[in-house]
Parts: sequence; structure tokens; C-alpha cells
Amino acid sequence: MPSAVNRPDPMILPDPAPRERIYPVISVDDHLHEPAHVFDDRMPVKFADRAPKRVELPDGSQRWDYEGQLLAESGLSNVAGRDSEAWSREPVRDDEVRRGSWDISARVADMDIDGVYAHTCFPSGVFGFSGRVLALSKDPDLGFATMQAYNRWHLEELAGTHPGRVIPMQMVFYTDPQRAAAEIRANAERGFKAATLPDLPQHLGLPRIGDPYWTPILDALQETETVACLHLGAAGWVLDPIADRVQSFEGQDFTLAALFPASAMVTGIEWTFSGVAQRFPKLKVALSEGGIGWVPMAVDRLDYMMEHAGVALRRSWVGEESPSELLRNHFWFCMIDNPSNLNAVDMIGSDHIMVETDYPHSDSTWPDTQKLVADRFAGLRPDDALNMAYRTAEKLFRHPVPESWLQTTQLHAS
Repeated sequence: MPSAVNRPDPMILPDPAPRERIYPVISVDDHLHEPAHVFDDRMPVKFADRAPKRVELPDGSQRWDYEGQLLAESGLSNVAGRDSEAWSREPVRDDEVRRGSWDISARVADMDIDGVYAHTCFPSGVFGFSGRVLALSKDPDLGFATMQAYNRWHLEELAGTHPGRVIPMQMVFYTDPQRAAAEIRANAERGFKAATLPDLPQHLGLPRIGDPYWTPILDALQETETVACLHLGAAGWVLDPIADRVQSFEGQDFTLAALFPASAMVTGIEWTFSGVAQRFPKLKVALSEGGIGWVPMAVDRLDYMMEHAGVALRRSWVGEESPSELLRNHFWFCMIDNPSNLNAVDMIGSDHIMVETDYPHSDSTWPDTQKLVADRFAGLRPDDALNMAYRTAEKLFRHPVPESWLQTTQLHAS
């Protein structure tokens, strides 16, 4: 059996020293490199031999085998704790990444180093940030059973091994809205507090989010107080200046990554005009990865449109809130590092801004999240800083930080 012996040295660095805990922190955007045993003993017998399986290729690399396809994620998704000279888009093996990428106990140890109490973990690129690979399975019954097994692993092992350290977030089988709605309600009873959805489902060949198709799912999310989490690219699309780009693991176009905030604005505007917030006023929607810099521009543009677009827009708009008010009242935003945009806190409200560490991706602030947050928030009002560091996420996800953890930090709510 080939091994990693002949593969490039991943240059995994020694463990850094634990950082000083200044703020309590909840991160609302982190990622997984799922371990090979996710589906073991969790599938119905009739589907057990068709579950996704980790396979090793002759070159020593690893892939997931599902429905006749070999699936992998970019190596840049698992670079925390690796020397940057070894970073590559080529897929990596488990033994070539920091163990916290796929082992929950090692992840919690890394969270302790970083001074972060809780992670919100999106699936890896293998399955898609909204689980689109499973939702779009050729065999819907297999896909549904596989998604149930994944969610069970997420709740039992990922969130259950160290209670409180991972906010339970489910995949949604959105290609069957009625079945998905029933599962959302059942998962809420089991303890899930969030659900990952495709940000722009039309890019998956599904109706736009304002279509009645989505009503059962959105109704179930609202009823159960389950937060709808929209991760940038969860529908397999980001703003791209190149039409019909052929994706591969070779080469790197940094244009796409630089445009992430613009992609987030596309999602925010799409959902603002979708009618979802008017029909589901208690639904809470969290946008991940895009930062907050685009929000003031969107607010200004929406207000200008209402003033200058004429009677047609004002006549077609439904509800007492203006478009910009709706965006600010019904959506929550998160930031990795927006040093030039922190003056937008007054416009957005710190009760609608959260932080992310993006562990273990190449954008991750690990292991220096504490220093970054402390430096950036130094000029903010204390209540705003505490809201953004943890209190907004704590309230949105109904996931309190225990007093024992608060007492290990310099700054926390009284």
C-alpha cells in the first residue's frame, strides 16, 4: 500500500504556546477535514456498502469515493500549523495536516491554544459547505441516509465529545423540502442549533431562495429557532471574472479570493430582495466569510435606490422596513479582519457582527486570534467589543459561554 513516504514534506510546525486570553471568543466560521470513519456504523444496512469511503490512490494521495466519483478538497483548506512554504492546492492526506483538522480532541486543544471557546464547523469542500454533494446524490434515498449519518456523526462525535466546544450545525436535504423540513424539526429536538444552506441555490439548478419551493425548509428553521448559515461558495459559486472556468487543483488565481467580499454582497442583496424576511420575520440568517466591509456600500446603494429608482421600486417593495433596514435587522455578519471598516459598527450594530477564525483554512487567524481581536477592538466601546467577540454569537446560537471559561479571560460581561 502506498504511503506518504515519497510525498513532499508537509512541514508541520511544533505546537505554539497557548495565547493569553483577553476576550472570550466564539468563532462562527470554521471547517472540517472529515475523518475516514464518519459513516462507519451509522448507515442503514442496505446502504452501508455505498456510503462515502476514504480510498488511497497509487500516488499516496487520499480521496473520498462516492457514487462513482473521487472527491477531494484543496490543500489550502488544511494549512493551519504548517509552514507556509509547504502550502499547496494539491489535496493532502490526514498525516500531512494538523491533527486538529480532523480529530475533535486535537481541535479542542488547538482552540485552547487560540483562546477560542467554541467553533461552528462547516463541512469540508469534499461534501460542499452546504452538503451539496449529498443533497444532489444520484440516488436520493442514499443521499438522505448519508446526510443523516453525517449529521449523527457531527452531533455525537464532533459536538458531543467535548460538550459546548462545537455549536451543532446540520446539513439540510434541500432537494426534498418536505423531508428536509421534517428532519430539521427532528434535529432541533436532538440539539442542533444551526443549519448550513446554499447561499445562492440557483447555481445548483434549484429555485431562487424566494421561490415557494423553499417554504417548508424556511418555515421549519423559523419554528425551531435554527439559524440559517450561508457560507460563501456553499452553492459552488463565487464571483469570478472568468466565464466557464474549469476548476482544477493546479495553479492559483487569487482573483476569486480577493472578490470574496463582493460575492458576499451578491448573496446579501439576493436574500434582501427575495421576500424571505417579510414572510419569515423571525428567521435568523448568518453570512459567513465575506466580512463586513461590503455592508455599508450595500446600505448606501439600497437607500439611494429607494430615493432615486422611482415609483416602481417603492411600489413593489413590501413591508415597513426599507431594504437597508431589512438587511441590517434580519441578517448577521462575521469578520476575520476588517481594520478599515470597524467604523461601520455603528451602522450595522455590534449585535449583528461576529468573529471567525476560519480554522484550519489558509485565511485562518489561528493561533493568534486573541491578539488580533484585542488589537482591532482596542478602540471600540467595551460593549461593542464584547458583543462581537462572543455575546452576539452566544445569543444568536443560544450557546452560552460558561462562567468557568469567562473567568479565564481578562475581559468579559459582568
